[in-house]
Formats: sequence, structure tokens, C-alpha cells
Amino acid sequence: MKTKEYYEKFIATVPHFPIEGIMFKDITPTLEDAEAFQNVINDLAEVASNYEFDKVICAESRGFMFGSALAYKMHKGMVVARKPGKLPRPGASYSYELEYGKNTMVIPKDSVKPGEKFLVLDDLLATGGSATAMIKMVQQEGGIPVLALFYIGLPDLHGDEALKKAADIDVRTLVDFEGV
Repeated sequence: MKTKEYYEKFIATVPHFPIEGIMFKDITPTLEDAEAFQNVINDLAEVASNYEFDKVICAESRGFMFGSALAYKMHKGMVVARKPGKLPRPGASYSYELEYGKNTMVIPKDSVKPGEKFLVLDDLLATGGSATAMIKMVQQEGGIPVLALFYIGLPDLHGDEALKKAADIDVRTLVDFEGV
């Protein structure tokens, strides 16, 4: 596992994006560096290998980058959580609040089979809104969330607490940024 100091070099902080007061954590430098991206996927896989799961569910759009690579590496299926109107098949949806607004996520209704176990994955855990939405959709369709995994965590926003209220689930991050 790489250290926080290693990963900090590949995460840019963009002040006041998308609105005033938000210190956005930009993961594009990680994606631009082949070795850093491989290290993130390898470290996510190392954490995930301690859990039994059938599929990865990830959020549009940054989560797709990490989720598809992790699902491929671990030989798992992947479920995409998208914005309303983006899926061609009927979907299950859940609405939630972000730190700067409201949103709704939708998954294909038939993508979760009763009893399937899920790894919930996204690039960043802030307040936990989007990950909670993924957990709730998996549960609504009869699936079982077993792990919520993130590249970046912002522990001062207490997203881990929100996720633990949503489900009996472990929450893990590779790198945390305090005081944001």
C-alpha cells in the first residue's frame, strides 16, 4: 500500500469549485500518471480482497474510472449508478443531498440480484450522499452492500457515519485529507 504522501502528489486541490467554499479534490493527475493509477487500483484491490462480493457498484462519472478498472482486475461484474435519464432500461432510483445541492441516482433495475454482495466504490467520500444512494438502491433491489471503498476521504465531513447509518458496512479510504 502506498502512503498518503505518495498519493498527495497526484491529487490537486481546486479552491471554490464547483461553488464558493468547496475545496475540490481533483483526481485527474492520478489518471494522467500510469503508475499512480495502477497503484491506486492495486491498493483498492488489496483492500477489497479481504471481502467477499459479487459486483462493484460505482457512481457516475469519476467512480466509473476506478470501478471499471477494479472490477476488471478482480474479475467482478460492475453496476453503474447514473443520473436520471441516462439509462436506456428501467431503473431503480434514490435521491440524496450533496454538500452543494441535491441529486438522484439510477441503476438498471435488473442489475442487482437478491442476495448478491456489493462493493460500493467512488473516488471520494465527503458527506456520503452518493455512496448512501448506491447502498440504498442495492438494498432496495435485494442486494447486500459489504464494503464502501474510496480513493480519497474527507473525514471532517463525517461521510463514514452516514454510510454506517445506511448499512452495516465497513468504510475504507486510501488517503484522507483532514481539515477540509
